[in-house]
Amino acid sequence: MNKNFYISTAIAYTSSKPHIGNTYEIVLADAIARFKRMQGYNVYFQTGTDEHGQKIEQKAKEANIKPQEYVDKVSLEVKQIWDIMNTSYDKFVRTTNPNHEKIVKKIFKKLYDQGDIYKGKYEGLYCTPCESFFTESQLVDGKCPDCGREVTKASEEAYFFKLSNYADRLVEYINEHPDFIQPESRKNEMINNFIKPGLQDLCVSRTTFDWGIPVSFDDKHVIYVWIDALSNYITFLGYDPDGSSDKFSEFWPCDVHLIGKDILRFHTIYWPIMLMALDLPLPKKVFGHPWMLTGEDKMSKSKGNIIYADDLVKEFGVDAVRYYMLHEMPFANDGTYTNDLMIERYNSDLANILGNLVNRTISMAKKYFDSVVPEVDVVDTIDDELKNVVLSAKKKVEECMDNLKVADAIDEVFEIFRRSNKYIDETMPWKLAKEDIPRLKTVIYNLLESIRVGAVLLRPFLPETSDKIFKQLNTENKGYDSIDNFDGLDADIKLNDPEPLFARIDKNVK
Repeated sequence: MNKNFYISTAIAYTSSKPHIGNTYEIVLADAIARFKRMQGYNVYFQTGTDEHGQKIEQKAKEANIKPQEYVDKVSLEVKQIWDIMNTSYDKFVRTTNPNHEKIVKKIFKKLYDQGDIYKGKYEGLYCTPCESFFTESQLVDGKCPDCGREVTKASEEAYFFKLSNYADRLVEYINEHPDFIQPESRKNEMINNFIKPGLQDLCVSRTTFDWGIPVSFDDKHVIYVWIDALSNYITFLGYDPDGSSDKFSEFWPCDVHLIGKDILRFHTIYWPIMLMALDLPLPKKVFGHPWMLTGEDKMSKSKGNIIYADDLVKEFGVDAVRYYMLHEMPFANDGTYTNDLMIERYNSDLANILGNLVNRTISMAKKYFDSVVPEVDVVDTIDDELKNVVLSAKKKVEECMDNLKVADAIDEVFEIFRRSNKYIDETMPWKLAKEDIPRLKTVIYNLLESIRVGAVLLRPFLPETSDKIFKQLNTENKGYDSIDNFDGLDADIKLNDPEPLFARIDKNVK
């Protein structure tokens, strides 16, 4: 059975280098994509960069270079960080792509021709960094409600999208599809704060800057960021108002749009309404993930508390950073990053629970059985307790991943490693080595097989670490179906020498 699965991240805005909060999103999407592939899905995983707008035009001017040169540089930087984090995206898109620009023009024209877009005049308060207009009542302390910066009065001719035409249909859709907006708290926020008070028509073109896609029938206007950026989810898949590709019909609607909670409004109101107007199905799920804070604060340049993933990788390694991001971010609440917490997690979970288990077990197999996987011999009821934990993990991890509870899924995998460590304490292999070799064979086999099952389930989250474990186990039996039974490691395999996975960090040593 060929099951398709399309997951996307929001496209990163090319105004500056992405920090760990932005990077969390791609790592989260990667873990979900890898897990789905492991389950046998035909996955399409899309990410990329959003490259138009006034802010970019300004930044390029300040740097004394052309906007295209500016976005080329930042887009490359984004892609390099995504690659450093070992993310397995299928397509990295850029909104300066000529075909994307061509289709966006067609989308705009189609919406205009059918009366969903009309020409008018905009008068309001504008926030340049957020590229958003606000009314007086939407401001917080007279400043932008999203970023807290100053707003300026703006008045210009613009094209508008009639959101109000589709508001009732959207509410009906949200109510009939309870999983459409996740987590639940975000859904209520959208309905009560934005839709119910009445949707204002959306400004979808600008005349005060040039760095954008021109409106095909009115070239003094450029198409505003939302129609341009949001369309990426379909244009790069092969959507065309004049006839879409087979790939588009194969993968659309998207299974999960993964986005930051701060752009939820655009993805759960503007984007679905655009799709309704284009007569296209809506995405199955929009997941507004929480933020990663630095200590208690949101990351910002003005506070000087921005942390970059590539810097952390130099210090801790890719998988340790992936682990922290995936494990420390709750499903619905903001997570936090501090160096002390990172070191604590690294030492307690990665070095102690996982690294120590693998190293001890491979070392005991080397010491007692010359690195050869022993055959199961004398069994005990305590073996069943270990096997139950190991064999029940797959279903538990699946349930967590189906609900996008990635941190909980990792906990379930680590339960295998915790239980295995406890099993060592219970069985005392060093004692059995002196008194009961037949029993010792079973104990070492059970530990090795538990580690193998754990390594299979760990793969979507910590791919490099999983590969290192398989190398030490010297087995190619790492398929998802191989963990339904507790016999996937063949006896008589010659294990490779133990190599520490994570060396403990002393935070007092610099």
